[in-house]
Amino acid sequence: MKYVFSLLLMMICYTTAQGQFSDSVHYYGKFSSTGSINRTQDGRSYLLNNNFKVGVSKKKIALNANGGWVYGEQDSVKTNNDFAASMDFSLFRAVRQIYYWGLANYDKSLSLKINDRFQGGGGIAYNILDRKGAYLSLSDGILFENSDLFLKDTIRDVYHTFRNSFRLSYKFVINEIIIVDGTHFLQHSLSHSNDYNIRSTSNLSILLRKWLSITATMTYNKLNRTARENLLFSYGLTIEKYF
Repeated sequence: MKYVFSLLLMMICYTTAQGQFSDSVHYYGKFSSTGSINRTQDGRSYLLNNNFKVGVSKKKIALNANGGWVYGEQDSVKTNNDFAASMDFSLFRAVRQIYYWGLANYDKSLSLKINDRFQGGGGIAYNILDRKGAYLSLSDGILFENSDLFLKDTIRDVYHTFRNSFRLSYKFVINEIIIVDGTHFLQHSLSHSNDYNIRSTSNLSILLRKWLSITATMTYNKLNRTARENLLFSYGLTIEKYF
């Protein structure tokens, strides 16, 4: 966790110093709260999925911080208590078709049996589309991962590895009302072929106002090392603001 906070502090200091000398600094904030409740005579379940994103961008560099918490129960048994926080930067994304990126990520997950996991690294990305209503990007790079996992309920697995991280990211706006966006990762260990992670998030939003929308979210995670996966579908409201 200390690696994430250290990197965030450096990013904030850098952004603040740069922003003092430019009028072209833009800020972005997004918060979504989605969930589902199911209750019958045979049982009950519920899921709460909260996410936020804040960003600062200039012409040549953009910095983002993301966070999320998923909590769920089924028949009074806890199924999810999953927390994730990440920071990333993009260099030359707005001015070049090929740009550079860096990432630091920390997460804990009851459903995936992750006690602690840190990832950090960087790479290059390619903008296939980058227009006002259509964005499509591919990226690839190398991440260092330090993990503390539960292979079974009582077996701890503490290890580190380097991973190849491939990402597909997109956002499409239809008639200025419907927004379809998503981010999908495939991360293979460079030292163990059967050690890979999949992270996939897809959103469908319908704008009620420029800053408010109804959002349905589909999230899929798989951690092959622990043989665990989860699939979450939730819906609710998203607040999004550029300033």
